[in-house]
This record gives sequence, C-alpha cells and structure tokens, in this order.
Amino acid sequence: MTIDVARTALLLLDLQNDFMHPDGAYARGGAAAAEIAQLPGRLAPVVQAARAAGVLIVSTHFTLVPGRGGVPFISPHLAARRPFLGPGDFAPGSFGQALIDELAPADITVEKVAFSAFYMSRLDWVLRRAGIAHLVAAGIVTDGGVTSTLRDAHVRDYELTVLADGCAAFTPEIHETAIGGLARIAEVTTAGEAAAAFAAA
Repeated sequence: MTIDVARTALLLLDLQNDFMHPDGAYARGGAAAAEIAQLPGRLAPVVQAARAAGVLIVSTHFTLVPGRGGVPFISPHLAARRPFLGPGDFAPGSFGQALIDELAPADITVEKVAFSAFYMSRLDWVLRRAGIAHLVAAGIVTDGGVTSTLRDAHVRDYELTVLADGCAAFTPEIHETAIGGLARIAEVTTAGEAAAAFAAA
C-alpha cells in the first residue's frame, strides 16, 4: 500500500458515540457488539499516523434530523430494527452524533441520512474540491454504511482501500462476507499496514 498524501483521505464511517460509546443510544438499547467496541483502539494508531502525514481525515456522521417537537425522522426499515431510537439520538451537534473521542478530531465532517455517505450529502463535493482520488476506509457497519458508501465511491471512480480489521459488523460472519464482496472493488488491507503506509508517506 502506497500513499499519495495530496490525493488520499482517511474516511471514518459512522464511528460515533451513539453507535459505540457505553452511554450512546445503541448501548442503551442493548444493540452493542464486542467487534464494534474494539475498533477505537485498533484505529487510533491509523488516525495518528494519517494526521502526522498530513492526510485529510474525513468523518461521516449518521444523523437523525429532528422534526416537529424534536421527534426525529426515522426511515421505516431502521425504526423496525431499532425501535429504541428516539428524540435526541444522533441529533445534529449532539454528543451522540459526534466522532468518538479516541479518533477525534476529523478535518472534515459530513452528515449522512442513509447507509451511503454519498446519498444526499456533500461528501463527493468536498472530496473533489480537496483533490481526493483515493479513499482509505474504516468504520461500521461493514455490511451497511461501509459497503454502501464504498460501492457508491466505486461508481464515482475513486480508488479504494478498505481496512478489513478496521471495520466491524454485528457478527463476524456478516463482516467477513461483506469484506469478501468489497474485495472486488477495493484493495483489502489491515489497520497496521495502513498505519505503516501513512507513516512512510
């Protein structure tokens, strides 16, 4: 793995307090997963190496937009799977919506409202303006936001690298299947290899 600092961004997908923190919405709702909880420690050296190299760090933030009375708009499929979500969860500017402290701060943050961080967001616009052509991606969940975002990036002609151990899903089996599918469109590597490549850049 080689890095052209001017053309590369480290893309952190949905590594937010409401997904990952013990006080976040998912933990309160009983939807935490050990594989996901391990990611901050594994990714911190990658983020530190990228930051030291001058690589752009972009963080995407799943957001539940509050409607009238603060009740958030929640897609039916998400409401069915996560009935515990409610007012204040993933709210713009909230603790829950923010990037977890172990990886903060990002250079650029992008709100998203669906699995893909490209859907109805400014992500593509920001990346193009920054001259980014190569995305090194990590985050959650592998079969949801990670896969959807990278497939959308692929059709937009970005060069892609995914950190297999820098992503997680709610079961190892689901994660491995998703990584296998992404291998057709992205270079698959590890957090350790990415940190070394950033350090050498």
